[in-house]
Amino acid sequence: MFRVFRLFVPMSVFVMLVGLIAQPARAAVWSSSDQWGTWTNGGYTLYNNIWGGGAGPQTIWANSFSDWGVWADHPNTGGVKSYPNATRNVNRRISALGSATSSFNVTVPNGGAYTTAYDIWCDGHAYEIMLWMNQYGPVGPIGTRQTSASVGGHSWDVYRGSNGSNQVFSFVRQGNANSGTVDIKAILNWLRSMNWFGDVTLGDVQFGYEITSSSGGMDFRTNSFSVSAN
Repeated sequence: MFRVFRLFVPMSVFVMLVGLIAQPARAAVWSSSDQWGTWTNGGYTLYNNIWGGGAGPQTIWANSFSDWGVWADHPNTGGVKSYPNATRNVNRRISALGSATSSFNVTVPNGGAYTTAYDIWCDGHAYEIMLWMNQYGPVGPIGTRQTSASVGGHSWDVYRGSNGSNQVFSFVRQGNANSGTVDIKAILNWLRSMNWFGDVTLGDVQFGYEITSSSGGMDFRTNSFSVSAN
């Protein structure tokens, strides 16, 4: 004969346990699945920015300009699908800049094809400077390799080319980094010393994820990010 034992759980404890199980994860302050979804916070603008052809679904979320992320499910095909990012506009000539730096910390997947990158614009959209902080999968910069350089706190392979609309200078870090600080003014001064441009105006400083593929859905998280310019 089997005895049946009944466990008595006080109602107050039962209600608490059910509440814990049923409670959803804390929602972000803002999120968007719109192709061009934007949100402004603390002097920065966040963009979902699904600009490439053949893209899949993507959702950006944020608690602030320095605490945000993206879930993306882009097919395993070539071509950049999106560049979700946080942007700060500086709008100051190099000669008038006392300093311009940025710090970042990210958590990224071990799959797909993407780069974590700064996209820095000067003189409107005449000059584009990309700083590739890490990369994964079959991705590559525009143009041809010109030289290597240690500048702005990192060592890079430097590429120069054109996308048909503007000059593109790509600094591909020699080794991936998921966190660090970049001296943006030092990089601008280096480009100027190469006579690749003059006393240009630093406009938008963007930071985010240039995603080519993330099949099955992948998470990209910005744990912290800031731009300082004076």
